[in-house]
Amino acid sequence: MPWLAKIYRRAEAALAQALSMLSGPAVITVVGEALIDLVPAGRAGLFEAAPGGSPANVAIGLARLGVPVRFAARLADDTFGRRLRAHLTDNAVDLSFAIRAQEPTSLAIVQVDSHGGVEYDFRVQATADWQWSDRELAGIPDEQVVALHTGSLAAALLPGAESIERLVQRSRASATISYDPNCRPSLMRPREEATRRIHRLVSLADVVKVSVEDLAWLEPGRAPADVAGEWLRRGPALVVVTLGADGVLATARRTGSIFRPGRTVEVADTVGAGDAFVSALLGALHQRRLLGAARRQALQATGPQMLVEVLDEAILASALTCTRRGADPPTRAELCAWLARD
Repeated sequence: MPWLAKIYRRAEAALAQALSMLSGPAVITVVGEALIDLVPAGRAGLFEAAPGGSPANVAIGLARLGVPVRFAARLADDTFGRRLRAHLTDNAVDLSFAIRAQEPTSLAIVQVDSHGGVEYDFRVQATADWQWSDRELAGIPDEQVVALHTGSLAAALLPGAESIERLVQRSRASATISYDPNCRPSLMRPREEATRRIHRLVSLADVVKVSVEDLAWLEPGRAPADVAGEWLRRGPALVVVTLGADGVLATARRTGSIFRPGRTVEVADTVGAGDAFVSALLGALHQRRLLGAARRQALQATGPQMLVEVLDEAILASALTCTRRGADPPTRAELCAWLARD
């Protein structure tokens, strides 16, 4: 029964997180939007309201993998906002950094093509996610936070994007910085201005994930490998370009470029696939104790074998998410069960 499986996954994520915390407080903080996806519900013209937003999906993915995670979001005090809060809490995401916002919840209308690919039509005028202030972010990070992840719209849309950029700058002193541009061209124009902001955040990051679709818009006509190499020289230890079903291309300080193939699965849709990749990538680095400013040199020195293992875990998490409707990332047990088959 689907509802029983959902209850089991939530309980499993909460238990895994609790066990992980016994080994010491090493928390990943995710900063960004939590919105409602209006997803086609099967019959023409009907939509289902599903919790979404790239950073929110990353936070849930981390929690399901047993990683202690705090989500800094501006959650509206409306029907959708309360649903988002309940969904995050049910998935064992710590909301102690979340703000109860007066603005309404953002919406994304999702269109799925015959191959499972998705397009988004956003309703974000004067909504909660983009109104961050320095005061609201003042308590982040604290001494427990070993990594800070951000990206997508909250790190791109004004006025809040400037406060998030300042948060990233000060967080480097204590935390690994993870960044996913997750571009939405319809909201991030003009492209030149978006590219400048993205380049600044790339230069502050230790780990960058970017999709080949993002690069086609940001750097038209350039080979992904060339852009990844340029971005690596801006400062990160690791830049990963996801190539959809074809796999990933990673460029790292010590190992240079590594390609890993994708996994063949029956695709329901690709909603949340990139976010599941980020969650599993950070989860694998967390498991190997490579997060935190004190571990920056260790992260930069990661060898090829470990990098392959980390990438393969992230590819699998993304593939499993594609087999299910909506943003529904795997748990640690599901991931381990599939890895054990290989």
